[in-house]
Amino acid sequence: MTQNTDSNLLNATNGQAVTEQQVLIAGGGHVGLSFALLLAHHGIASTLLEKSSYPTISPTDDSTRSHYLDSRNTALSRRTVQIYQEIGLWDELHSHACRIDAVQISEQGSFGRAQLNKAKEKVESFGQVMENAWLGRKLLLAAQQSPLITLIDHANVTAVTQQTDGVTLSFSYYGEEEHEQQLQASVLVACDGRDSTVRQLLDIGTTTHDYEQTAIVGVVETDKPHEHVAIERFSPAGPLAVLPLTDPEGDGNDEYQKGYRRSVVWICPKGEETQYLADDAHFLATLQQGFGQRAGKFVAAGRRGAYPLTRVLADKQVAGRCVIMGNAAHTLHPVAGQGFNLCMRDAHVLAQMLSAQVLRGEDIGDRQLLKRYEQARQTDQKRVIRFCDAVVHGFTHPNPAVKLARNVALVAFDKLPNIKPLVANYAMGLKS
Repeated sequence: MTQNTDSNLLNATNGQAVTEQQVLIAGGGHVGLSFALLLAHHGIASTLLEKSSYPTISPTDDSTRSHYLDSRNTALSRRTVQIYQEIGLWDELHSHACRIDAVQISEQGSFGRAQLNKAKEKVESFGQVMENAWLGRKLLLAAQQSPLITLIDHANVTAVTQQTDGVTLSFSYYGEEEHEQQLQASVLVACDGRDSTVRQLLDIGTTTHDYEQTAIVGVVETDKPHEHVAIERFSPAGPLAVLPLTDPEGDGNDEYQKGYRRSVVWICPKGEETQYLADDAHFLATLQQGFGQRAGKFVAAGRRGAYPLTRVLADKQVAGRCVIMGNAAHTLHPVAGQGFNLCMRDAHVLAQMLSAQVLRGEDIGDRQLLKRYEQARQTDQKRVIRFCDAVVHGFTHPNPAVKLARNVALVAFDKLPNIKPLVANYAMGLKS
C-alpha cells in the first residue's frame, strides 16, 4: 500500500476496513492515473487501486533517458496534449515529448501516397510522441503529490457490490487473501485493462475480434535525422509506423541534437513475430526493405516487445454506479494510434460531468448522469473504431482491386481540397 491510506480508514468491522470516498478508480495505469488527476483538478477526491506494485520514485531522480533503445512509446494527439495542459502537467512532460510536424503515408510498390504538413494545415503540430516510461513516471509523481488522490497498490479486486446510494469494492493485498478490505464510494470507474476484473465481476460481456496479427513495438536508430516526420508505410510484411523520438539530451530542435531515435510499431501476421524479436539484423533488414531510404539507414535496434492484437469492446460502459473506461471499455488496433487518445477524451468528459454534478450539489453516482456520459461518448468512440478497422482491413487486404482503390483514395486525400483539414482535425482529436 502506498501513501495516505491510513487517514482515510474510518472504521473496522469484523476485521474489514471501510473507507468512504467520492470516487473509486480500479486500475492505476496511464488512463487511471490521468483520470484521478483530472478529478483532482476539479477538486474531487479519489482512491485509486492498482494490482501491480508502484515503483519508488523521487522528484529529484535523474530524468535523463537511461535506456536509449529500450522503451515503448505513445503518440499523444493535440487534444490529449491540451488536456494535460489544462491540469498543469504538460510543463513536466514536454521535455521528453517529440512533436510531429509532418505525416507521410505510402504503400510499398504502389503509386498512392499522401502527406500532411503542419504549415499547410496551420497547426502547431499534429501531436507529440513520448516514452511510456516517462509519461507513467510523471503521472505517478503528480498523483503521489496530490492531497486529493489516495494510491493503493498490490490491490487485488475481489468483489463489487452496488447499493442504492453507493458502491462497495472489496479487495485484498495481492497474495494475502486474509487481509481483505472494503472501500465505499458514490461511483466506481474501472480502468483495469483489456481483461478487466471489474467488468467481469459486473457480468458485462464483450464483443471481440482477433485480428490474427501481432504488434512488434520498439525503438530504432537511423543515420538520418527524423526532422519531426511520422511515416506510415504499408508493405507486404505488414503495416509499419515509424515516429520521431527525442534523443537522450535533446528533442531534435537543435542543430547538434537533430534526433535519430524513432519509435517503431510493426504489424505482422500472428506467428511470424519470433524471427523479428530474436534477430536484430533480420529485423533491421526487413524494416529497410519495407521503407527504402525514406528514414535513412536503420543502424540499431533496441529490445522489442510483441503484443497479440484483438479488438475488445465492452457490451456496455455503465452499469449502475460503475463506469467502464480505457482499454476495459475499448481495446483497439494500434495502427492509427488512436486508442489512448480516445481514452483520454472519455476521461476528460466524465471528469467534467462529475464536476458539474458536484457544483449542483447532486449525487455524482446518479445512474442517469452516468448513462448520459455513455451516450455522449458514443459518436466519437464509434467513429474511431470504424476508422481503425477501415485502415486495418483496407491496407492489409491482398485483393488487387482493393489495393487499387486504397491507392486512389490516398491520392484523392492528398490532392482534393478541404479533405486534409477535416481528417487532420479528427486525427488530432479536435473534432468528434
